[in-house]
Amino acid sequence: MSKQKILIVEDERTLQEILTYNLEREGFEVACASDGQDGIRRARSFEPDLIILDLMLPVIDGLEVCRQLRADVKTKAIRVLMLTARSEEVDEIVGFNMGADDYVTKPFKVKPLVHRIKALLRRSSEDQQSRDRLSIHGIDVDRIHHTAKARDVVLDLTPTEFRLLWTLVRAAGRPFGRNELMDHCRGEDANALERTIDVHVRSLRHKLGDLGDVIETVRGVGYRFRSESESPLPMNTEPTE
Repeated sequence: MSKQKILIVEDERTLQEILTYNLEREGFEVACASDGQDGIRRARSFEPDLIILDLMLPVIDGLEVCRQLRADVKTKAIRVLMLTARSEEVDEIVGFNMGADDYVTKPFKVKPLVHRIKALLRRSSEDQQSRDRLSIHGIDVDRIHHTAKARDVVLDLTPTEFRLLWTLVRAAGRPFGRNELMDHCRGEDANALERTIDVHVRSLRHKLGDLGDVIETVRGVGYRFRSESESPLPMNTEPTE
């Protein structure tokens, strides 16, 4: 089983070493960065499960680092535990508003910090499981087991159709352009034509049967999956081409 990874973004060398030593003893793989700009770069390359992020950093401060991490699709889901030498309530509020998941004020004891890190990672694992299994409008998609059902009937989907359904369901209500769907769904086929998406959508709608209309055509854009807040479809609805 691979080790969970933690990135420490902290400019105090002594604290880096203390945290690294203790986290590696707990079985984590650890990497470090000493300024905010390097922290963003390491987050993208190291792909940690959690980042320990100091608020007061050279080059780019911790709040801006957190903001940029949350704006990047590759890093937005990483758990962030923010450290600060200041204890004013406004720092905590700003930190959470920027997307921090937890907040610790210096000085701190290492053992309680490790417990908080483990709690955050457990929560992250539970959240990931819920994100890998989605259910909406009678359609269930399980990315872990690569299965999909419509009203409890297993769907026989091609790999491309499954990726297409997962992409649309995961962002229900959001319109996707054809090129964007191609990027998500075509896998290794880099030579797929734009109109190929229309063929896959038509096939997917057919396989969804009377739920086919949950995939809506957005004129001039592409397609979207009907959002959860919109009314469910009647049983006798025919899929739209």
